[in-house]
Amino acid sequence: MTGKQRAKLRAMANTFETILYIGKDGITDNTVKECYDALEARELIKGCVQQGCPVSAREALTILCEKTGAEPIQQIGRRFVMYRPSRENPRIVVE
Repeated sequence: MTGKQRAKLRAMANTFETILYIGKDGITDNTVKECYDALEARELIKGCVQQGCPVSAREALTILCEKTGAEPIQQIGRRFVMYRPSRENPRIVVE
């Protein structure tokens, strides 16, 4: 993915609400499933690592991207953005 494509996705994610929260249990199988389902439905999602979480936002983003096949877009503080085109119904076109 090029820098220009990432910039476009970052701009789109600015207006999005955070829908994925990682708490004190860290990244569980349930978290990975929730993330996978959200990516399939929305393609571009924003997540947050809450205080007391055993992993940092960068680690969480890396782990979730590996397990879901997503692309890391941005990580600032405790928030992160990831992207994966929907397998069934792709809506976001990245050129």
